[in-house]
Amino acid sequence: MPRGLSWRNFDFLLLGAIVLASAFGTAMIRSAIAGNEVLLPLVTRQVYFAILGIIVIFTVASIDYRYWLALYRPMYLVIMVFLVTLTGLGQVAFGAQRWFQVGVLFLQPTEFAKIIAIIILARYFEAAQNQPRDLRWVAGAILWASGIIVMILLQPNLSNVMVLSVILAVMLWINGIQVKHVVIAVSAGALILVSVIALSVAGIRIPFLQAYQQERIVNFVVPDPNDTYGNRYNVQQALIAVGAGGVFGQGYGHGSQTQLRFLKVRHTDFIFAASSEEFGTIGGIAIIITIAVVVWRCLRIAQKSRDVAGSMIAYGMGTLIFFQALVNIGMNLNILPVSGLPLPFVSYGGSGLTALMLGMGLVESVAMRHKNMEF
Repeated sequence: MPRGLSWRNFDFLLLGAIVLASAFGTAMIRSAIAGNEVLLPLVTRQVYFAILGIIVIFTVASIDYRYWLALYRPMYLVIMVFLVTLTGLGQVAFGAQRWFQVGVLFLQPTEFAKIIAIIILARYFEAAQNQPRDLRWVAGAILWASGIIVMILLQPNLSNVMVLSVILAVMLWINGIQVKHVVIAVSAGALILVSVIALSVAGIRIPFLQAYQQERIVNFVVPDPNDTYGNRYNVQQALIAVGAGGVFGQGYGHGSQTQLRFLKVRHTDFIFAASSEEFGTIGGIAIIITIAVVVWRCLRIAQKSRDVAGSMIAYGMGTLIFFQALVNIGMNLNILPVSGLPLPFVSYGGSGLTALMLGMGLVESVAMRHKNMEF
C-alpha cells in the first residue's frame, strides 16, 4: 500500500479525542493535587507520559499490526515472566502486589498484560475462524487468556481480572459463540457472584480475595449508615463533590471537597468526582462524550477491518475503555462497588496511560489498513 494512502486513513478524530481526554486529565490532576508538594511532580510526569504516548501511537500505527500478531508467543512469555516476578517481588498497595519500582517511577505490568491479552486473543480468533463453534473452540480462547488472568488474580487484582473476562466474553460473542454456551456461562457467573456476595456478607473468607475486597462488596450491598469515617468515606465524599458541583461547577481549582482534601485518591480513582465538582454536570457529560467518541471510533474501525484479527484488536480496545470507564464512573456515583480501575486517559498513571496509547496505536494501524477507504 502506498505510504501516503496509509496515512490518509489515519483516524485523526480518534486521536483528537484521546489528546483532549489526556489534556483534560492532566489539568485535573494538577487541580486535584490541591497544593500537595509531595504530589506536585505527578503533573510533570503525566505530561511526559502523554507526550510519550502520542509518539507511541504514531510509531505503532506505522507498523502493520500483523507483525505484532506474529510475535504473540514471545510477548506472551515476556509478560508472564513479569507477572510471575511481580507476584513475588512487586510493591504492595491496597493488599495487592501491583508495581515494580524503577527509580521514581512505578511500572504496572498488568496494564500492558491487558493489551497483550487482546493481541493474543485476536490472533487466536483469526486462526480459529473456520473452526466449529463448539466447546473446544471456546476452551481454546479461555486457555490462551487464562494464563494472564490467573497470574493477575494471584496478585490479587480482581478488578483487572473482570476487565479481561469481559473482553474475552465480548470477543466470544462477536465471533459466534452458541447461545447454549452463553446460558451456561451466565448461569455459572451468576452462581459465583451470588456465592461471593453471600459469603462476604456472612463474614466468611474467600480464597483469592483480600479482606478489603470483601469489605467493599459488603459496604455496597448492605452499607452501614453509621460508618461515616470508615470504609464508605471515599464514596460519601465523592457523592458530596458531585452534588456540590451542580450544573456548571465551582470552577477550576475551587472545588471545596477537592481543594480541602476531603476527597481522597482524587487524582486517580475519584478524578471523575473532582472533575464534576469543579466543572459540574456539564463537565462530567463532556468526559463521558469524549470517551464515548474513542469507543465509537474503535467500533467503527473494527467494522471496517480487513480481517478478523484487526477487528478483534479494535473491538478489544473499545471494550477495555468502555468497561473501565463504566466501572470508574459507576463507583464515583455509588452505582457500582469501589474498584481500582482508573478512568481511561484521565486518571493519573504512567503505565496505564502508556499501555492505552500502545493499544490505540494498534487500533490506528488497523484503521490505516482497512478494506474500505471511505469511512
